[in-house]
This record gives sequence, structure tokens and C-alpha cells, in this order.
Amino acid sequence: MTNSPCISHFIVTALQQRCSVVTNTDNGETVIIDGGGESQRIIQWIDSGIGEPDSQIGEYDGERKVVALINTHAHFDHSGHIPYFKEHYQLEWWLHEADFFLQTLAQQSAKRWGFDIPEPAIAENTWNHGDVHRFANMDFEIIHTPGHTLGGCCLQLFVEDGPDHLFAGDTLFQGSIGRTDLPHSGGDMDLLLRMIRERLWPLSDDTIVHPGHGPMTTIGDEKKYNPFLSDDHRGRGAWL
Repeated sequence: MTNSPCISHFIVTALQQRCSVVTNTDNGETVIIDGGGESQRIIQWIDSGIGEPDSQIGEYDGERKVVALINTHAHFDHSGHIPYFKEHYQLEWWLHEADFFLQTLAQQSAKRWGFDIPEPAIAENTWNHGDVHRFANMDFEIIHTPGHTLGGCCLQLFVEDGPDHLFAGDTLFQGSIGRTDLPHSGGDMDLLLRMIRERLWPLSDDTIVHPGHGPMTTIGDEKKYNPFLSDDHRGRGAWL
């Protein structure tokens, strides 16, 4: 476990995807989660302090050293600029293996939405549900939550002096869930709802949720108020 990190959010591309830059304030080591766009803006801020994030939790004024690139899933708005981050920082990339095929379609999918991104990155590393990986001397548990994509995962960061943080990708949003109707993704509404109930609801109510799009929330609030998790709700999620 680690003390509370500094978590900087960059809301990138016209799809308003959240890229999270998580820094261990004890040593400046940093993890980039879901590097989907605006890589030069993010790199400039990390390396030179030019510009600023869209929002931030915690403070850190020292130098940052990026030591890991990790992803919740492989939709292009979350992974489109990983090639630029990989090249600049000379790092390998982590993604659940069940999304490897989807990742090969990232450039093709982006074009359908009117975006131009480089040739898709290839992940050198994968993980499994329940694994705990240490990045930047911070422990992340991998919670596999298929339903939005086959390999979609939530990444739980354990914190010693405060609530844990959950980087939820497009599994869970404030008041909504991820879409299950996107092509080639393996979307499954019933599975997604079951994964949220079985694998996210047992987390502490004060766990801070960082969704892939939209406002932040907590596990407790979503258990109480998210209409998609009520017994009688049916329909696709509101975000990508």
C-alpha cells in the first residue's frame, strides 16, 4: 500500500476520455492510465511542467518519472496514443489479453468516428483477474469486468492513508454504465451488470471511482443511485 498519490486527470479528444496520470509522491514515479489522446500535451506537462491537467487530486511539485503504461480496455479513445507514449518513454504496455484483437482494430474504429490515430500499439504484457501488480511502488489489483469489452478491467489502487481509488474505464460511470452495442467488442449487458454487482459492489463504499468519461463518483453512491443497477432497468449505457 502507498500513501495518497497525486492523481492528475487529462480530459482528451472530442470524446472527453479521462487519461489519469498517477504519481507516487514519495518518489515521483508515475503511471499513465488510458493514454488515448493529446499525448504531446500530457508529455510536455509531465516532463517540463508546461500546461496543466484538467483536474487533480493531491499535490506534487517534484520531477516525475513515468515507469508504466497501463490500460483499462482497448477502445481507441483510451489506447489511440499509446504508440506515442511507448516511443517517448521507451516502456512496455499492459492490457488484458482478451482485448488484444480489439486493439488491432483501433485505427479502423477511430476512422469511423472521424479520428486519425497511428498504427495500433501492441501490448507486451497482460494480466488476470485478481492479480496485484506493483507499478511505481503502488499496488494495483486487476478486476476483470467484461461486458463493455471482452478484456475490460477496473484497476484498484490501494491507499494506506485514505480511500482506495478505482480506475473504472468504461465499466462504471456516475449514474450509468458502459455501452454494450459497439462492434467487435464482445458487449454483453447482462454480463456487465453481473460483473459490477459481483466484483465492484463488494469494494468499500468510500472507494473513489475515476470513470473513463464524465464526473467522478464513489462505489457507495453508485450502489445507491445508479439506475442501471436497479432490478427493473434495461437499456444500453450512456457513454462510449
